[in-house]
Amino acid sequence: MADDSNDKKDEKGGVIGEAVKKVFTAGVTAAFMTEEGIRGYLADLKLPKEILNVVIQGAAKQKEEITGRVTKEISNVLSKIDIVKEMSKFAENHKFKITAEIEVLPKKKDQPKEEDDKA
Repeated sequence: MADDSNDKKDEKGGVIGEAVKKVFTAGVTAAFMTEEGIRGYLADLKLPKEILNVVIQGAAKQKEEITGRVTKEISNVLSKIDIVKEMSKFAENHKFKITAEIEVLPKKKDQPKEEDDKA
């Protein structure tokens, strides 16, 4: 009998533990998921709307924070680069080859003049 109650406790704890793990995982990875993706990921848990909204709001906040940090870092790196100097170094070490193809086509006599100008 004691074994039966422990099995139920383990089963219930396992289900709750898995649910908590899934919500936590969704919260961490939510910054890289769409709102629909989060809802789909957590759909089988049958969470109350309030909890689902908290996870989605947290995801939106994480996305904004990550985007802001990445933007700031990229801006810092680009501000330290001297574009003229880098392009000069590149030009010193490379040879440029430009190839062009020009084709002259005769006008068709049966086309009105306006269409020729557009083509």
